[in-house]
Amino acid sequence: MNKQTFNPAFNLAGQIALITGGGTGLGLGMARCFVAAGAKVVLVGRRKEELEKACVALGKNAFALAGDVTRLESAPALVDQAEKLAGPLTILVNNAGVHLKKFATDTNDAEFANVIQTHLFGAFALSREAGRRMIERRNGSVLFIASMASFLGVPQVVAYSAAKSAYLGLVRTLATEWGPHGVRVNAIAPGWIASDMLDKAMSGDPVRKAKVLGRTPMARFGDPDDIGWAAVYLASPAAKFITGVVLPVDGGAAIGF
Repeated sequence: MNKQTFNPAFNLAGQIALITGGGTGLGLGMARCFVAAGAKVVLVGRRKEELEKACVALGKNAFALAGDVTRLESAPALVDQAEKLAGPLTILVNNAGVHLKKFATDTNDAEFANVIQTHLFGAFALSREAGRRMIERRNGSVLFIASMASFLGVPQVVAYSAAKSAYLGLVRTLATEWGPHGVRVNAIAPGWIASDMLDKAMSGDPVRKAKVLGRTPMARFGDPDDIGWAAVYLASPAAKFITGVVLPVDGGAAIGF
């Protein structure tokens, strides 16, 4: 990424961000933008080699930390390790997740629980731990990566839709509880963003691709950096009076007809 000149209000110099699922896709796109804005980033995921490869590309202000957000009891240790690597956390991005494409009547309890465990329980456990520390320091920003499935009825993703819809309740309650202590909580709802995962989902399914693009007023897929710059904004001093919001970054898909 080319070096950017930032208005001080959007500068993240001195900020320390932990990004779950940070080695690829949207997580890596956000990490790229955070580093360009001056922040240090700690990338958390289960595949250490993938994280280390991403950190090489990002440079000296990126750190790899192997961890599994579904191991809820490990959240305090994970935050401890992140802070030893980079410093006291000021930003948390809950991005890690799993996807399950099945009709509701074919989704069993274990499959449903696995998606909820990763998205909802994992994000809450990590937010609770990071939030305690941010509240003590009276400074912090927590971001949840929601989805179009938080707003729209999308078939064959019942567990994912339940988890991403629940994110919005977390955002509102945490923003209300933590706002008086200097901690802001917001969400980004990405639309259809170009990635290897999207390519796999759309390959061989021209009808689905046409349907998605047909309901997106900007008539194209987004880029990971589109999500990254939105995350930079919400985590920056420019958004210091913004909390409890869900920002669609979707080319208009949520309002398209």
